[in-house]
Amino acid sequence: MSYKVIKIEELKLKCSIPLDGMYKLSPLVWEENGSYQMLVRAVNTSEDPTQKVARVYAGSSKNGLTFKMSDGPVIAPGTSSLDKDGCEDPTVVCVPKGYLVYYTGWNQTKMEGQLLMAGGKSLDTLALKGVAISSKKPYLNPKEATVTQLKNGKWNLLFEYADEKRSKLGLALSAKPEGPWKIKGEFMATVKDNWDSYHLSPGPVLTDANGQSVLFYNGADDQAHWRIGWVKLDEKGAITGRSKQPLITPPKGKAGETDIAFAASAVLVGKHIWLYYTTADKSTFRAVIEISAD
Repeated sequence: MSYKVIKIEELKLKCSIPLDGMYKLSPLVWEENGSYQMLVRAVNTSEDPTQKVARVYAGSSKNGLTFKMSDGPVIAPGTSSLDKDGCEDPTVVCVPKGYLVYYTGWNQTKMEGQLLMAGGKSLDTLALKGVAISSKKPYLNPKEATVTQLKNGKWNLLFEYADEKRSKLGLALSAKPEGPWKIKGEFMATVKDNWDSYHLSPGPVLTDANGQSVLFYNGADDQAHWRIGWVKLDEKGAITGRSKQPLITPPKGKAGETDIAFAASAVLVGKHIWLYYTTADKSTFRAVIEISAD
């Protein structure tokens, strides 16, 4: 089995000021009680990188394409040194007592990111709980968490980290969705002379209509041209198959725009997969994906 994109649609985010004028990226979408919920990273536009401070807004939708966004952020930079300069790339885990949200906290002074966890009974009561994975060699600047439960009840956390001037894809394990997490090491390697030959980062994991678990991942060459691919996973979370070509390649952008397509989340809707992703670090889309025979 393989995966094929049959339709791409740009998301419509109904925003008030100041979100309306910000870049929106990393759309984290999930289905809950008959509707679709979203967390999205928002960044104010500025030529000065120190002024581009990320925060996280929430949204809801009936059709998974048009979202009514919150007036203010649900996760914002605080007084802690952990996330005083930005809150990036949220991932949600729904638990009986509400929500766990993994996100990256950025410290501009140290040029350092930590993988943090917030929790709350509702999205508007989220509060920082602590560090999930700290920035320590060789796992520097951990981010882009993907959290899933295996059939044996254990929990996997896939994350991106910086090592040897590359983005690598790591794996951590825990008995509980809130951790503590034990890092096991690098989860997946790059492919020489391929589109994903230099950088890797995890996207979402889901089980498709055939019961196959799949990870949509982000890969890039040494020029940081990011594309989206997929790997099949067995019951223990090990890789059993991998796409040879990108599933999604971004359209040619304007001068100065980044050449990036980056997967953030996925939802199973009937026999199709809705894959949510970002291009050029500012535009958000939904790809409708069908499962096809090889």
